[in-house]
Amino acid sequence: MKTIIEKRMVGRREAALMFGVAPGTLANMSSQGRGPKAYRVGRKVLYRIEDLENFFTSNPVLTIDSLPED
Repeated sequence: MKTIIEKRMVGRREAALMFGVAPGTLANMSSQGRGPKAYRVGRKVLYRIEDLENFFTSNPVLTIDSLPED
């Protein structure tokens, strides 16, 4: 059974699925001190859904298709 806090949080695998990245990418970002805030609870690494949304919406990746036309 999940605790109240865990209901507002997701594990690394679920966070990766939500945003289309590999779990290893999130792990690498965390170990490098960048990426969304992560919380360690025992052996689990958890992310607040709000922190994930804020991180991924405030750090867009610009592609050639997203550049303005001159």
